[in-house]
Amino acid sequence: MKKILTTPIKDEDLAELRIGDVVYLTGQLVTCRDVAHCRLIEQGRELPVNLEGGAIFHAGPIVRKKDDGRFEMVSIGPTTSMHMEKFEREFIKQTGVKLIVGKGGMGPETAAGCQEHKAVHAIFPGGCAVLAATLVEEIEGAEWQDLGMPETLWINRVRVFGPLIISIDTQGNNLIQQNKQQFQARKKPVLDKICQQLSFIK
Repeated sequence: MKKILTTPIKDEDLAELRIGDVVYLTGQLVTCRDVAHCRLIEQGRELPVNLEGGAIFHAGPIVRKKDDGRFEMVSIGPTTSMHMEKFEREFIKQTGVKLIVGKGGMGPETAAGCQEHKAVHAIFPGGCAVLAATLVEEIEGAEWQDLGMPETLWINRVRVFGPLIISIDTQGNNLIQQNKQQFQARKKPVLDKICQQLSFIK
């Protein structure tokens, strides 16, 4: 059975989630990248959208304006979440966001923020930007359009958006960091064996 998170997301909705779990999102999903984070954290500008209990997507979408003036999502692929690492802990604290979606993992600051404020980070599979656009039912708004299409805060209504792989849970566990440690541990004996066999090479 699919685990579907619906905005506004509550602490109890996330309490049982653990790294590696797969979830889907229904409700509001706001694209939010580097410059929007910078405006809030470094410039102290108030976000033009309420993210309390909400979800953001580290993404730079391609959007088409229709004849009636409304917007249509063409492609919405994730951007590398680590770009936001220096901002995310404070971003979570200030906004009350509960679900952060992007490409790849995030670091210890974000993990601390997720633990402190009961939020999660999830990975959306790369290479699926056009498929993801089909899960956007409507673009309900667009804020800070002066930033250009990729950095605009696109306010999307989505239905069963995913799959989303939990990479940081509310306990602060970090899937990518744990995987790196496991891979490093496995790699060492293999490298040692190779070096022994090639020791004749100077």
